Amino acid sequence: MSTFFKNEFQYMYFKLSILLVVVISMAFISCGENESNRDFEAIDAPNVSELIRNPATLRGDKDTTNIPIMTFEREVIFFDTVYEGTIVEEIFVFTNTGQTPLWITDARAPCGCTVPSYPRDPVLPGEGGEIKVRFNTADRNYLQDRPITIFANTYPGKTVLRLRGYVEPKDDIPG
Repeated sequence: MSTFFKNEFQYMYFKLSILLVVVISMAFISCGENESNRDFEAIDAPNVSELIRNPATLRGDKDTTNIPIMTFEREVIFFDTVYEGTIVEEIFVFTNTGQTPLWITDARAPCGCTVPSYPRDPVLPGEGGEIKVRFNTADRNYLQDRPITIFANTYPGKTVLRLRGYVEPKDDIPG
């Protein structure tokens, strides 16, 4: 207890007053407008809900009919046998066969030796695009299977592409 209070009763009264102020403040804050209850259409941009669609919502509703669909010519590309240190560059070609614009938000590979690049603009229905992949084979030997994960507003939200091939070690280079 502090010397500020004359007795223990005043000290306990002060603590209860602080607690009461905190509880009343919390009640006022929680009664305010809830951001999650706002209508999405209230945003000032026109047709936002049609441009950026999420086929699965937090409520559990799923719209699998009017979604973008990434249709790839090949989801696995096999490169020929190359020598260690070679840079392998391949292109995964796709078409948006869905009914709404396709937005690719990210493309990732598990290590820095494989670097994907993807279109940053929306791909409209019926249009196509390319995922370019650059694989540096330095310090990578023998059979290689490089997954590339594409994140987009599709359902499901990710697609895994694969780059596969064989890297001959430097020690085995003739001559």
